Amino acid sequence: MAKTAQLYRMMTPKHICPFGLKSKDLLERQGYTVEDHKLRSREETDAFKLEYDVKTTPQTFIDRNRIGGYDDLRKFFNMPPAKKEGTTYVPVIAIFLTAFLMAGAFTLNIVGTLASMSLLIWFIGISMCTLAIQKLQDLYAFSNQFITYDLLAMRNIRYAYVYPFAEAFAGIGMLGALPAVIVAPVSLFIGIIGGVSVFKAVYIDKRELKCACVGGNSKVPLGFVSLTENIFMVLGAVMMLLMK
Repeated sequence: MAKTAQLYRMMTPKHICPFGLKSKDLLERQGYTVEDHKLRSREETDAFKLEYDVKTTPQTFIDRNRIGGYDDLRKFFNMPPAKKEGTTYVPVIAIFLTAFLMAGAFTLNIVGTLASMSLLIWFIGISMCTLAIQKLQDLYAFSNQFITYDLLAMRNIRYAYVYPFAEAFAGIGMLGALPAVIVAPVSLFIGIIGGVSVFKAVYIDKRELKCACVGGNSKVPLGFVSLTENIFMVLGAVMMLLMK
């Protein structure tokens, strides 16, 4: 027998509920024929909520039983929550992996082989630029998180606002092969201070903090993965000086 579900979701000229679309897609992927009831105005939506005594839409009904919203629907199908709570390394892994692939593409295109020091230094440069962009999106939020563990930023709050620009400068300098005497000191300075700060906060003080490496309000835990950002900065600076 064909499986049928009734879906009530908000779809007005000014707003299309994303969770309504996701609920419809999930039901169809589970083999259901969806009776799609679109709530075309705020008045219709409020009337529906009042009739069924619910606080939100979308709402799904299967066999005349109300399942609930999108998260409830996933639970009904024994699926994990769409949004994971707690800390995660996903943002850092995504940045580093994409940066490495970009560096590999540049190296193959320009040098012709991956067996080149350019691969590593371009990888570091792209990573630093990408991480700097994350921080520069919201300097205020970044600074609030950064000053909780960076030793220099604790003493001088303005350093928290300078840091992303310094990181971007060092990354661009590596990619553009700017003079090492200009770029390397900046990368060494922020890399060493950052590395010492993370090491002290995590391994000496044993503090459980969120890392600001991918910007403010990050869910990345402060730890070894965060430390790699600073290690890359120092390594990139040393390579620039050696290549010089």
